[in-house]
Amino acid sequence: MKTRLFCGAQPLARLLRLVALLIFTGLPGLATAQTPGAALSKVWVPDLGNGRYKNPVLYADYSDPDVVRVGSDFYLTSSSFNCVPGLQILHSKDLVNWTIIGSVFKEQPPLARYREPQHGNGVWAPAIRYHNQEFYIYYPDPDLGIFVTKAKNPAGPWSAPVCVKEAKGWIDPCPLWDTDGKAYLVHGFAGSRAGIKTILAVSPMSADGRRLTGDDVLVFDGHAGHPTLEGPKFYKRNGYYYIFAPAGGVPTGWQLVLRSKSVYGPYEEKIVMDQGKTPINGPHQGAWVDTDAGEDWFLHFQDQGAYGRVVHLQPMVWKNDWPVIGEDPDGDGKGQPVLTYRKPRIKSPAQPLATPPTSDGFAGTVLGRQWQWHANPQDYWAYLNPTAGALRLYSVPLPEGYKNLWQVPNLLLQKLPADVFTATAKLTFSPRVEGEKVALLMMGLDYAYISLTNQGGKLQLSQSVCKDADKGTAETSTPAVEVPAARAGQPLYLRVAVKAGAKCQFSYSFDNRTFEPLGAEFQAREGKWIGAKVGLFCSRTTKFNDSGNADVDWFNIEKIVY
Repeated sequence: MKTRLFCGAQPLARLLRLVALLIFTGLPGLATAQTPGAALSKVWVPDLGNGRYKNPVLYADYSDPDVVRVGSDFYLTSSSFNCVPGLQILHSKDLVNWTIIGSVFKEQPPLARYREPQHGNGVWAPAIRYHNQEFYIYYPDPDLGIFVTKAKNPAGPWSAPVCVKEAKGWIDPCPLWDTDGKAYLVHGFAGSRAGIKTILAVSPMSADGRRLTGDDVLVFDGHAGHPTLEGPKFYKRNGYYYIFAPAGGVPTGWQLVLRSKSVYGPYEEKIVMDQGKTPINGPHQGAWVDTDAGEDWFLHFQDQGAYGRVVHLQPMVWKNDWPVIGEDPDGDGKGQPVLTYRKPRIKSPAQPLATPPTSDGFAGTVLGRQWQWHANPQDYWAYLNPTAGALRLYSVPLPEGYKNLWQVPNLLLQKLPADVFTATAKLTFSPRVEGEKVALLMMGLDYAYISLTNQGGKLQLSQSVCKDADKGTAETSTPAVEVPAARAGQPLYLRVAVKAGAKCQFSYSFDNRTFEPLGAEFQAREGKWIGAKVGLFCSRTTKFNDSGNADVDWFNIEKIVY
């Protein structure tokens, strides 16, 4: 089989050119290396410091999480859709304290396709495994097929993705290497592409994991009792093959487990966790993992609307060769999620508190690992100046036929980090031409931002809102507030305060002490298969052979002070 970046035949020369263009973000050094200067979150720490934790352990949109343990280390990846760097890799020693250590790719292949925003497309639910001293990630692009990438170190570098199966509508792949050396791949189907869903199939796979070697076999049909069956994860234990797969839909579904003595079935079925009497709706897709001390645990996501698909950790035990996930108060073998629980037992020393990074002082030469662009980036969109300790965002022309930000690729965003927080950016704006703008943005199907615009030779502040951005709706804006001439070229502080329920109030300040609200409260809304995201952009409406810029000294995520 020829190595291919994406499915479909292509000349080898073109292949090599595309491989050369791929820029991977894996960093040399230990897989457990953390972002330099990464600080503990000020808004959500799941480790309670007394031997217990609270859910979610990742209060951020890590949709469709999968986890693998290697020795005493746990590694997690999740869907990244059209956001890059893609396939972020998180590390933990105890399943509670997590940090980001890298990403599989900086630019998503095929490169030209993903230079424009592809909302809801791209990298769907991945699976991460460790086999023959290498890490494997299988992921689907629902329009192109199933891909695999490998690495010796999960922090990277990762190999160029190889097309395992060219197919439209194959999703949620997960490999299994059996004890006899044979390999298999389980997957689901996307109704939006394949025209059918709620069925699972298993294919034989080459031992190297790079190609399928036989026919796809349908092993389970969930239409009778398990609608929207998806996200299968493949395991083997005590002579049984297990497929863990959520059903019933993302907001209201349950955890289904299938088991069989044969890889191709027939499979028995059992619901092993649902919402029960808890507030945790639709405990959805996730991963079974054990600790080096012999305990079993399960990580899964919960859909929280604008906050995205946040990750919970559940205790797990085996009874009669069936898993029971969460607490089982009535002993019927079907668990329900826990809100707090004791931390997993591990052999290694206790891990220090850790959280994915949120705030950024832009002190280095690379962006913090929490940041993602909304499409494959261009080098000239941003510059990190280590001498000035600032991020310089250059104004990028709006695309042809511009209607709203749904079409704009140069949105620099991060996942919402908690249910309640403030995001504040200190910046200095240096425009060159009419219509240049820098803004603090809350992005989703509906979006809003507070911006500083060069208009009529003056700097003006306003709030803009767009409802149903995916449908091409135009923005509306508040009347502009003129920045005093004496303030031109001076630092300005833009802020959004996110209250419970993802209600957002934008404001601005000239001194970082007194903030003036601007515009009405905005109700944040999720994006296409992702949560809302917060961040920055710099744009212009004018065609010109140079660009103005905004220098961002820092971007801070903090608690709301009432």
